Formats: sequence, structure tokens, C-alpha cells
Amino acid sequence: MKRSCLVLLSSILAFTLPGTPLKAAAKEDQEVRQATAIMWRFKSMPEMEIPREVLRDARGLAILTVTKGGFVWSGKIGHGVVVARTKDGWSGPSFIRTGGVGFGAQIGGEVTEVVLVLNTPEAVNAFTKDTNVQLGGALSVAAGPVGRSAEAGVTPRAAVYAYSRSQGLFAGVSFEGTVISTNKRANNRYYNGPVSASAILSGQTRFLPASAESLIDSL
Repeated sequence: MKRSCLVLLSSILAFTLPGTPLKAAAKEDQEVRQATAIMWRFKSMPEMEIPREVLRDARGLAILTVTKGGFVWSGKIGHGVVVARTKDGWSGPSFIRTGGVGFGAQIGGEVTEVVLVLNTPEAVNAFTKDTNVQLGGALSVAAGPVGRSAEAGVTPRAAVYAYSRSQGLFAGVSFEGTVISTNKRANNRYYNGPVSASAILSGQTRFLPASAESLIDSL
């Protein structure tokens, strides 16, 4: 009996002691690691990278992998995470997704990596409401400046800057009208319990899985 109590106490402490990372669900853990890899890949092309000044002034980032493919019917499915800058640094990741279908003469598939730089508090706030976020209109979106030459004197021209790369090359993709939603179930699995996007992006979620720490380090 005494031994059982000690085991139970140890388990409780593992989730409550400061600095103890949570154990994330495997699928979501992989998505966060994919987002980390995307950020490193965007930094691997110095002449076409996101300017450091843009990242320094960013209020948040949405990082997605978008898969497009099909025969006759074309589909687009995207998934990833969004993080926000708080007074204590970057928040943990909140999971997001996007998708749609269309009719066209498309054969094969294509994977595009996307980074959306959220330039304004309103852009970040749109991702905290556990509802759909539509790019364009009130939440303006534009292709972001690239390369070292753009670092000096960069001022936001839109609430959201969009960057994308496909098959290792930067790709021109229109994000006007794109709808992105919070993946509540993924958030709950990743953080081992009910948690809102607002709580995550405001920094209230204190204990983060190891993959989240790696993502924050990449930023």
C-alpha cells in the first residue's frame, strides 16, 4: 500500500514540478517538429530568407504544411501550428488546419511549406477565438519581403505576410480568402487536457512538451 502511494505521488509530481515537460501525443508532437524543421529550412536560403527585422517585429507566426493533389478533383489540406509573442517570449503552439476542394485538371500532388507572419495584435487575436480565420478583407495578407537586402527599413504593409516554398523553392501562392481554423482536439491531445487557443497563445500554458521548446528555440 505504501509503495503504491509513493508511485502515485511520483506520477503527480512529474506533471507538476516546474520545468517538467509534458508528454505530447505522437501525431501532434510530429507536427510541431515539422514546424521547427520548416523554420530552419526557411533560414537555409540566406538570399531568400524571411528578413530578421520582420521576424523580430512579428507578433505571431503560423507555420503550415499544405498538401495539394488529386486527379480531376483537386484537394488542399493544410495543418500546422500558430505561436504568439508574449511578454515572456514565444507562446506554446496552438494547432491549426485549413482545407478545401476544387475541380480542375490536376494530376499528382504537391507539398507546400507556409509561414504566415502575423504583424498586428489583431492578426494574433483572430487565432485566439477557437473559430475560423479568413485571410483577406479585414485581415489583409500580402507576399512578404525576402532576403538580406530587405532587412533595413521594413514596415508592415499588411496584417499578415505570407511566405511559401514548394520542393525547395520559393513559390508564389495566393492566400486571399484562405480559411484557417483552430484544431481543438489536437490542442487537447498535445497538452494532455482541455485548453483553449487563447490560453495557449497568451502564455498561460506554462509546461510545454519538449518539441514545443525546440520550436521556440528555432524562432
